[in-house]
Amino acid sequence: MINRVILVGRITKDLELKSTQSNISFCNFTLAVNRPFTEKDGTRQADFIQVVVWIKQAEDLVKYQNKGSLIGVDGRIQTRSYEVDGNMRYVTEVVADSIAYLESKREQEDDFYETSKRLATEESLPF
Repeated sequence: MINRVILVGRITKDLELKSTQSNISFCNFTLAVNRPFTEKDGTRQADFIQVVVWIKQAEDLVKYQNKGSLIGVDGRIQTRSYEVDGNMRYVTEVVADSIAYLESKREQEDDFYETSKRLATEESLPF
């Protein structure tokens, strides 16, 4: 059987390192992955895919990446279920085997700097 997933996308929110009851580190997050086509009006849709990363990779991901970071994920799809207040909940997620950081911190900072600079020149400043 083959269960392999390769994704490239952006992290949708700030990352948080968590631990299981047996003190194993993990991080779960949502990855926004653009679809390969555009709508008639030119907009591009994205899929929001749940990903979980374990142990050292989770610790490094939280340490070096943040919201908006472009990453690659190589992993497998996993399903699980659990019960909350008598109701069954079902989860489908990608369990990451490896993660690649696809842009440097400098590239992220440059994008932020250019956007900030453009906004500052476009707005009328009170002084």
